[in-house]
Amino acid sequence: MFDPQTLPHAHQEVIENTRHWLDEMVVGLNLCPFSSSVIARDQVRYAVCDATADEQLQQFYLSELQRLLEANENDVATSLLMFTQGLEEFGDYLDLLDWFQQLLEQADLTEQVQLASFHPHYLFEGVDADDLSHFTNRSPYPTIHLLRQDQMTKVLTHVSDPKAIYLDNIKTLNKLGRRQVEALCPWGK
Repeated sequence: MFDPQTLPHAHQEVIENTRHWLDEMVVGLNLCPFSSSVIARDQVRYAVCDATADEQLQQFYLSELQRLLEANENDVATSLLMFTQGLEEFGDYLDLLDWFQQLLEQADLTEQVQLASFHPHYLFEGVDADDLSHFTNRSPYPTIHLLRQDQMTKVLTHVSDPKAIYLDNIKTLNKLGRRQVEALCPWGK
C-alpha cells in the first residue's frame, strides 16, 4: 500500500493513533465484524487533512474519493479521512459531514460510496449524553470513513440482521463498563 514513514511525523502519529483505536476498539471488541479482514490485509487507506479552509477541505475530499474509486479494491478497500484541525466541536464536524454527503450526491456517487462518521465526542441524537453507545462511533480524531457501496452490499448479504450489529456493540460496551470503555477511548470522555 503506502509507507507511512514517508509522511510528516505529525501525520504518522495520527495514523498510528487511529490504527491503535482500530486494533483495540473496532477489531478488538468486534464493533465492526467486517473490518478485521481489510485491516489484516492492509487494504485501508489512511489520509490526514490539516486544512480548515473550505476549498482545501473540498479538494482533499474529492481527491480521496477519486483515489478510492480509481484504486483496485484489493489494494484499497476503504479509506479513513482524519481531520486534525477545526472540527473539535461535534456540530462543526456534522456540518462538514453533511457538506461531503451533498458533494457525493452532486457527483452522483452515492451508489458507489457511502460515508460513515466518527468523532472523539460523537453523540447519537436523542440518546442520553452519558450513554456508552456513543463510544461505538468515537475515534481519536474527527474521521470520515469512505466505504465502497458494492463491498458493503456483499458483506451484508451474509448478515441476517444488520441492525443487530449496533445493538450487540452496545451490549459489548455496557458489559465492559464505563471505566474500561473510557480507558480504551480516553479522548471520548
